[in-house]
Amino acid sequence: MTELVIDPELDLVLERWVPVPADKVWRAWTTPALLEQWFCPRPWRAAEFEIDLRPGGAYNCTMFGPGGEVMPNRGCVLQVIPGRRLVTTDALTAGFRPTGSGFLTAYWTVETDRDGARYVAVAKHATTEAVKQHEQMGFRDGWSTALTQLVELMQRTP
Repeated sequence: MTELVIDPELDLVLERWVPVPADKVWRAWTTPALLEQWFCPRPWRAAEFEIDLRPGGAYNCTMFGPGGEVMPNRGCVLQVIPGRRLVTTDALTAGFRPTGSGFLTAYWTVETDRDGARYVAVAKHATTEAVKQHEQMGFRDGWSTALTQLVELMQRTP
């Protein structure tokens, strides 16, 4: 697997050991019915997932806020290393069609570590302004809360 290079000016990183096996984390990332249960920090929710796990495949969902907000997210799968890494972007849609307005490219990596997994999520941005915007939107708390929700879900899911 290619080493991921982090640019501290343009990339936001969440890295954590989780008490869930790597294969269950992978399943939570790639199964629409599971994603709907953890992907957004409550009271937000995500639904309408469409996932085609191949380069150029769709990675779409819609997020719904407690105040009636509706945020469609249309993206594209860039890389799949089954059980290890998933890379998506909103700069492209299915078939590598440019959107003209991408916000980030996300890398999710998981590997077995002791009796759990090492989880790394990286949000790569094009500009420092986009990084600041993502931080102000609550990247750290939001992505960390979503990960906690993933862990709780997968601890009670066979």
